[in-house]
Amino acid sequence: MCGITGFLGPSDTESAASLQCMTESLAHRGPDDADVWLDRDAGIALGHRRLSIIDLSPEGRQPMHSHSQRYVIVFNGEIYNFKELRAELASLGHRFRGHSDTEVLLAGFDTWGLERTLERANGMFAFAVWDKTERVLHLARDRIGKKPLYYGWADKTLLFGSELKALLAFPRFAPQVDRNSLALFLRHNYVPAPWCILRGVFKLLPGAVLSLTHDVVARGPSQH
Repeated sequence: MCGITGFLGPSDTESAASLQCMTESLAHRGPDDADVWLDRDAGIALGHRRLSIIDLSPEGRQPMHSHSQRYVIVFNGEIYNFKELRAELASLGHRFRGHSDTEVLLAGFDTWGLERTLERANGMFAFAVWDKTERVLHLARDRIGKKPLYYGWADKTLLFGSELKALLAFPRFAPQVDRNSLALFLRHNYVPAPWCILRGVFKLLPGAVLSLTHDVVARGPSQH
């Protein structure tokens, strides 16, 4: 497994340190490598902890940029049919730098777009991808919900991560127990999705894609 995290919102002098703290909180999920990407002007930050499985080379490092440079992704999971998709994309003229399924996914975004690529991809995954052209952050999860992804707000900033501890590592996040979620837990012995034990934090539903701009994020969790 890998760990992904990041945030979308106004940048400040502490953004880089905040992203580093969030990423390091997931070190147990990816002992092989770690890296971050931050665009202060765009107000987007992505962090990744890597467990190398398919492509062990440096070409598999994340956050990873698409060939067009339009997309930047942090990905956790596996695309089972990536070899078939890779062969099809290669026949269309796409050249690959490495051997990872993440690079194939990005090539699909460049060629077919996000929605059509996800329709064709078979696997277990959770990822966050930033579209530089449209200035949109897409959070996505596989159809079964094998890989987890949480998201929530700290003031006007949208946070996300593979685990709650990534959100808790953000300095301006003030966690509070959600009483309704607590009641659900006492009734069912777990908190059903999309709810979470913390107020203003949610589990992304299986098969869902959540697309967020700065305007949407600024409105807060009631508008998600």
